[in-house]
Amino acid sequence: MRGRFELDLYVILDRTASHGRDLREILDGVIAGGGRLVQFREKEWPLRRCLPLLEDLRRRARQAGIGFAVNDRLDLALAVEADGLHLGQDDLPASVARRLLPPSMFLGVSTHTGEQARQAEREGADYVAVGSIFPTATKPEFQLVGLDLLREVRGQIRAPLVAIGGITVDNAAQVVEAGADGVAVISAVCGAPDPAEATRRLLERIRPSLTARDRRL
Repeated sequence: MRGRFELDLYVILDRTASHGRDLREILDGVIAGGGRLVQFREKEWPLRRCLPLLEDLRRRARQAGIGFAVNDRLDLALAVEADGLHLGQDDLPASVARRLLPPSMFLGVSTHTGEQARQAEREGADYVAVGSIFPTATKPEFQLVGLDLLREVRGQIRAPLVAIGGITVDNAAQVVEAGADGVAVISAVCGAPDPAEATRRLLERIRPSLTARDRRL
Protein backbone atom coordinates (compact mmCIF):
# COMPACT_ATOMS: atom_id res chain seq x y z
CA MET A 1 0.00 0.00 0.00
CA ARG A 2 1.16 3.55 -0.66
CA GLY A 3 3.16 4.85 2.26
CA ARG A 4 3.78 1.27 3.44
CA PHE A 5 1.49 1.62 6.42
CA GLU A 6 0.54 -1.49 8.34
CA LEU A 7 -3.07 -2.51 7.88
CA ASP A 8 -3.23 -5.11 10.65
CA LEU A 9 -5.16 -2.78 12.96
CA TYR A 10 -6.93 0.27 11.58
CA VAL A 11 -8.40 2.41 14.36
CA ILE A 12 -11.17 4.79 13.31
CA LEU A 13 -11.36 7.88 15.52
CA ASP A 14 -15.04 8.72 15.86
CA ARG A 15 -16.28 11.46 18.19
CA THR A 16 -19.70 9.84 18.72
CA ALA A 17 -18.20 6.49 19.67
CA SER A 18 -15.79 8.15 22.11
CA HIS A 19 -18.61 9.01 24.56
CA GLY A 20 -17.44 12.58 25.01
CA ARG A 21 -13.72 11.94 25.34
CA ASP A 22 -11.34 14.05 23.32
CA LEU A 23 -10.13 12.27 20.21
CA ARG A 24 -6.63 13.51 20.98
CA GLU A 25 -6.67 11.41 24.15
CA ILE A 26 -7.83 8.37 22.20
CA LEU A 27 -5.19 8.89 19.51
CA ASP A 28 -2.50 9.13 22.18
CA GLY A 29 -3.78 5.82 23.57
CA VAL A 30 -3.66 4.16 20.15
CA ILE A 31 -0.08 5.32 19.70
CA ALA A 32 0.89 4.12 23.19
CA GLY A 33 -0.73 0.77 22.48
CA GLY A 34 1.30 0.23 19.31
CA GLY A 35 -1.27 1.19 16.67
CA ARG A 36 0.18 2.23 13.33
CA LEU A 37 -2.80 3.48 11.34
CA VAL A 38 -5.79 5.68 12.21
CA GLN A 39 -8.65 7.31 10.39
CA PHE A 40 -10.62 10.44 11.31
CA ARG A 41 -14.39 9.99 10.95
CA GLU A 42 -16.88 12.80 11.58
CA LYS A 43 -20.43 12.65 10.26
CA GLU A 44 -22.00 15.71 11.89
CA TRP A 45 -19.63 18.64 12.31
CA PRO A 46 -19.20 21.14 9.46
CA LEU A 47 -15.83 21.56 7.80
CA ARG A 48 -14.78 24.68 9.72
CA ARG A 49 -15.44 23.00 13.04
CA CYS A 50 -13.61 19.83 12.03
CA LEU A 51 -10.50 21.46 10.68
CA PRO A 52 -8.72 22.60 13.90
CA LEU A 53 -9.21 19.21 15.54
CA LEU A 54 -8.22 17.40 12.38
CA GLU A 55 -5.05 19.46 12.02
CA ASP A 56 -4.04 18.66 15.59
CA LEU A 57 -4.72 14.95 15.17
CA ARG A 58 -2.75 14.94 11.94
CA ARG A 59 0.18 16.66 13.63
CA ARG A 60 0.22 14.15 16.48
CA ALA A 61 0.05 11.21 14.08
CA ARG A 62 2.88 12.59 11.97
CA GLN A 63 5.06 13.13 15.03
CA ALA A 64 4.44 9.52 16.06
CA GLY A 65 5.17 8.25 12.56
CA ILE A 66 1.83 6.53 12.08
CA GLY A 67 -0.50 6.59 9.07
CA PHE A 68 -3.40 9.04 9.11
CA ALA A 69 -6.46 8.93 6.86
CA VAL A 70 -9.65 10.95 6.56
CA ASN A 71 -13.09 9.42 6.07
CA ASP A 72 -15.32 10.67 3.22
CA ARG A 73 -13.93 14.18 2.79
CA LEU A 74 -11.43 14.59 -0.02
CA ASP A 75 -11.17 18.33 0.68
CA LEU A 76 -10.24 17.78 4.33
CA ALA A 77 -7.79 15.02 3.47
CA LEU A 78 -6.01 17.34 1.05
CA ALA A 79 -6.19 20.31 3.43
CA VAL A 80 -4.26 18.52 6.18
CA GLU A 81 -2.04 16.52 3.81
CA ALA A 82 -3.34 13.24 5.15
CA ASP A 83 -1.69 9.98 4.18
CA GLY A 84 -4.93 8.59 2.81
CA LEU A 85 -8.63 8.90 2.12
CA HIS A 86 -11.38 6.40 2.83
CA LEU A 87 -14.62 6.45 0.84
CA GLY A 88 -18.02 4.84 1.25
CA GLN A 89 -20.45 3.79 -1.44
CA ASP A 90 -22.30 7.13 -1.26
CA ASP A 91 -19.16 9.24 -1.53
CA LEU A 92 -17.12 10.44 -4.46
CA PRO A 93 -16.40 7.56 -6.89
CA ALA A 94 -13.05 5.95 -6.27
CA SER A 95 -11.97 6.54 -9.87
CA VAL A 96 -12.52 10.29 -9.48
CA ALA A 97 -10.83 10.44 -6.08
CA ARG A 98 -7.82 8.53 -7.35
CA ARG A 99 -7.42 11.04 -10.15
CA LEU A 100 -7.52 13.97 -7.71
CA LEU A 101 -5.34 12.52 -4.97
CA PRO A 102 -1.57 12.92 -5.01
CA PRO A 103 0.16 9.65 -6.02
CA SER A 104 1.57 9.29 -2.50
CA MET A 105 -1.87 9.18 -0.81
CA PHE A 106 -3.56 5.84 -0.36
CA LEU A 107 -7.23 5.24 -1.12
CA GLY A 108 -9.57 2.82 0.63
CA VAL A 109 -13.18 1.99 -0.22
CA SER A 110 -15.94 0.43 1.88
CA THR A 111 -17.86 -2.33 0.10
CA HIS A 112 -20.79 -4.58 0.92
CA THR A 113 -20.92 -6.92 -2.08
CA GLY A 114 -18.48 -8.81 -4.23
CA GLU A 115 -19.16 -6.58 -7.22
CA GLN A 116 -18.50 -3.43 -5.20
CA ALA A 117 -15.21 -4.89 -4.01
CA ARG A 118 -14.12 -5.78 -7.54
CA GLN A 119 -15.10 -2.33 -8.80
CA ALA A 120 -13.17 -0.62 -6.00
CA GLU A 121 -10.05 -2.52 -6.98
CA ARG A 122 -10.54 -1.70 -10.66
CA GLU A 123 -10.94 1.99 -9.85
CA GLY A 124 -7.68 2.24 -7.95
CA ALA A 125 -8.38 1.38 -4.31
CA ASP A 126 -5.21 0.50 -2.43
CA TYR A 127 -7.26 -1.57 0.00
CA VAL A 128 -10.87 -2.74 0.05
CA ALA A 129 -12.93 -2.72 3.24
CA VAL A 130 -15.72 -5.29 3.63
CA GLY A 131 -18.53 -5.02 6.15
CA SER A 132 -20.45 -5.00 8.26
CA ILE A 133 -19.07 -8.34 9.40
CA PHE A 134 -20.82 -8.45 12.79
CA PRO A 135 -23.60 -6.34 14.34
CA THR A 136 -22.37 -2.85 15.21
CA ALA A 137 -23.85 0.05 17.13
CA THR A 138 -21.90 2.52 15.00
CA LYS A 139 -23.83 1.59 11.84
CA PRO A 140 -26.92 -0.32 12.98
CA GLU A 141 -28.66 0.24 9.64
CA PHE A 142 -25.99 -1.62 7.66
CA GLN A 143 -26.81 -5.05 6.34
CA LEU A 144 -24.63 -7.76 7.83
CA VAL A 145 -22.47 -9.49 5.25
CA GLY A 146 -20.72 -11.87 7.63
CA LEU A 147 -17.56 -13.88 7.16
CA ASP A 148 -18.86 -15.60 4.04
CA LEU A 149 -18.60 -12.45 1.92
CA LEU A 150 -15.11 -11.83 3.24
CA ARG A 151 -14.08 -15.32 2.10
CA GLU A 152 -15.74 -14.77 -1.27
CA VAL A 153 -14.03 -11.44 -1.89
CA ARG A 154 -10.67 -12.81 -0.79
CA GLY A 155 -10.78 -15.17 -3.73
CA GLN A 156 -11.73 -12.45 -6.22
CA ILE A 157 -9.38 -9.53 -5.65
CA ARG A 158 -5.69 -9.04 -5.03
CA ALA A 159 -5.88 -5.78 -3.07
CA PRO A 160 -5.49 -5.99 0.71
CA LEU A 161 -8.76 -6.64 2.54
CA VAL A 162 -9.85 -4.81 5.67
CA ALA A 163 -12.79 -6.16 7.65
CA ILE A 164 -15.03 -3.77 9.57
CA GLY A 165 -18.17 -3.91 11.67
CA GLY A 166 -18.59 -5.18 15.21
CA ILE A 167 -15.06 -6.51 15.48
CA THR A 168 -13.70 -7.04 18.98
CA VAL A 169 -10.77 -8.78 20.61
CA ASP A 170 -12.98 -11.87 20.92
CA ASN A 171 -13.75 -12.26 17.20
CA ALA A 172 -10.78 -10.58 15.49
CA ALA A 173 -9.01 -13.91 14.89
CA GLN A 174 -12.07 -15.25 13.04
CA VAL A 175 -11.91 -12.32 10.65
CA VAL A 176 -8.24 -12.93 9.88
CA GLU A 177 -8.91 -16.63 9.34
CA ALA A 178 -11.61 -15.68 6.81
CA GLY A 179 -9.09 -13.74 4.73
CA ALA A 180 -8.77 -10.22 6.13
CA ASP A 181 -5.35 -8.59 5.98
CA GLY A 182 -6.45 -6.01 8.48
CA VAL A 183 -9.14 -5.24 11.02
CA ALA A 184 -10.83 -1.84 11.34
CA VAL A 185 -12.43 -0.94 14.66
CA ILE A 186 -14.29 2.01 16.07
CA SER A 187 -16.06 1.24 19.36
CA ALA A 188 -13.57 -1.46 20.36
CA VAL A 189 -10.99 1.27 20.93
CA CYS A 190 -12.87 4.61 21.01
CA GLY A 191 -15.40 3.24 23.48
CA ALA A 192 -12.92 1.30 25.59
CA PRO A 193 -12.10 2.51 29.13
CA ASP A 194 -8.40 2.31 28.24
CA PRO A 195 -7.74 2.87 24.51
CA ALA A 196 -4.06 1.97 24.87
CA GLU A 197 -4.82 -1.38 26.48
CA ALA A 198 -7.60 -2.07 23.97
CA THR A 199 -5.17 -1.40 21.12
CA ARG A 200 -2.54 -3.68 22.64
CA ARG A 201 -5.00 -6.51 23.18
CA LEU A 202 -6.32 -6.31 19.62
CA LEU A 203 -2.81 -6.37 18.17
CA GLU A 204 -1.91 -9.33 20.39
CA ARG A 205 -4.83 -11.22 18.88
CA ILE A 206 -4.49 -10.05 15.26
CA ARG A 207 -0.77 -10.31 14.58
CA PRO A 208 -0.27 -13.96 15.64
CA SER A 209 -3.37 -14.90 13.63
CA LEU A 210 -1.95 -13.22 10.53
CA THR A 211 1.39 -14.97 11.00
CA ALA A 212 -0.23 -18.37 11.52
CA ARG A 213 -2.44 -17.96 8.46
CA ASP A 214 0.39 -16.82 6.24
CA ARG A 215 2.48 -19.83 7.25
CA ARG A 216 -0.26 -22.13 6.04
CA LEU A 217 -0.56 -20.47 2.63
